[in-house]
Amino acid sequence: MFIKSLTAAAVTAVMATSVFAQDKTGWPTEMTIGTASQGGTYFVYGNGFAGYISEALGVNATGEVTGGPVQNVTLVQTGDHLMGLVTMGPAYDAWNGKSELAPGLEHKDVRALFPMYQTPFQVIALKSSGITSVSDLAGKRVSVGPAGGTPGTYWPQFMAALGVEATISNAGAADAGGQLTDGLIDAFAFAAGVPISAFAELAAQQDVVMFGFTDEERAKVLEAFPAMAPLTIPAGTYAGHDYDQNTVALWNFAIAHKDMPDTLAYEITKLALDNPDRMKQIHAAAKETLLENWDKNTFMPFHPGTVKYLEEKGISVPDTLK
Repeated sequence: MFIKSLTAAAVTAVMATSVFAQDKTGWPTEMTIGTASQGGTYFVYGNGFAGYISEALGVNATGEVTGGPVQNVTLVQTGDHLMGLVTMGPAYDAWNGKSELAPGLEHKDVRALFPMYQTPFQVIALKSSGITSVSDLAGKRVSVGPAGGTPGTYWPQFMAALGVEATISNAGAADAGGQLTDGLIDAFAFAAGVPISAFAELAAQQDVVMFGFTDEERAKVLEAFPAMAPLTIPAGTYAGHDYDQNTVALWNFAIAHKDMPDTLAYEITKLALDNPDRMKQIHAAAKETLLENWDKNTFMPFHPGTVKYLEEKGISVPDTLK
């Protein structure tokens, strides 16, 4: 009986290996994932997940520093990157040909893979500055992250909607943190999955204050920007900051070019959504990288490989998202 069982197990293993090998037909030997600036959540999440893909799927995946979601969706559309990380606001604009980077080009060759997390908008300043709200940024020097990134796109629009005039500059998260420490800017307004590593580093080194929007400010922002959702960053997210921060947020998704092999898209989606504990080891924000959040994408078709995965999980994907 032992020999029969062993033989059956061996046959099963061979069959599984054969299927896996067949599933790799057409797979690239390497692939690039567009992330964002160093010090931001995309950079940590994207590079960590790239390493996980390399380890688990045998594809040499690497994360690349970019300007963020606005650039990432275009890099995937043009085929320069096979995969990218995006917030759904800039992705929606690009889908409809309203990208700041490629105006007029409808980005119809991009496909959704899996939900990542929500991106809250948050500001950090030195406590000595006396700045405690977005309204206090009037007349101040404010870095809003890289040009073309989610914060670089939306923070100037938020401030305009609130009637706040500030001197805006662009820099990567790590650079902006250094500028704040050196007194070259008065505040750093950013957006990324929390905890934002650059903010956490500043909080460990400086006496800082962090904030989102006051109730009045948030109501105006939500009215002016329907793609945003209300969100509260809970007390204790950052060491020494024991107060809730009310703000707004956008959902993030991993996307791929439509020509990514279906089996690769399936395996990448499965890797992300079947292994929540491993994903949280990559970044704490991945606590929202969950199957239940698949429906936070309302406009971009899912990749056929992802549709197969979702349907295997008992989810009925609307025809408009196939």
